[in-house]
Amino acid sequence: MTSISRRSVLASFTVLCVIAPFGARLAAQSTSPPAAAKRVALGGYDPVSYFTAGRPEKGSAEFLASFDDATYWFKNADHRAMFVADPDRFAPQYQGFCAMTVSRGAKAEADPEAWTIADGKLYVFGAKQGVAAFKERSAGVLAKARENWTVLRDRPSSDM
Repeated sequence: MTSISRRSVLASFTVLCVIAPFGARLAAQSTSPPAAAKRVALGGYDPVSYFTAGRPEKGSAEFLASFDDATYWFKNADHRAMFVADPDRFAPQYQGFCAMTVSRGAKAEADPEAWTIADGKLYVFGAKQGVAAFKERSAGVLAKARENWTVLRDRPSSDM
């Protein structure tokens, strides 16, 4: 049998104690999924422009802000500042998901060019026909959407 000195055992143990945490951290990094990036709501359109310009305008990743589990892009720093000062006023309802689909119990991305402002709130829809349908029966759609949103809020959308 080979004799192993106490000094060799202690040296090996010391090296193992120093290296093990780095190996465990490296293994954890390689097996864990990457953190999901926040969804860019409205397809990158500036939510403030619906109110100021009366139409959707493309935003830029240069001017962004996060709110309510979504990232919003803005066309300029002024619009970003307006949004950050009062996100409840400018953010689309239902995190920018289609209001009609939410009223039916699901989440789907909206077409940022299918929109309306009702009672000072921005609503977006999956298609422009949704705007007309919403206007015809907005009270019922909103009541059902509010009820469904409490359950849908933290669920992934059906088309993501």
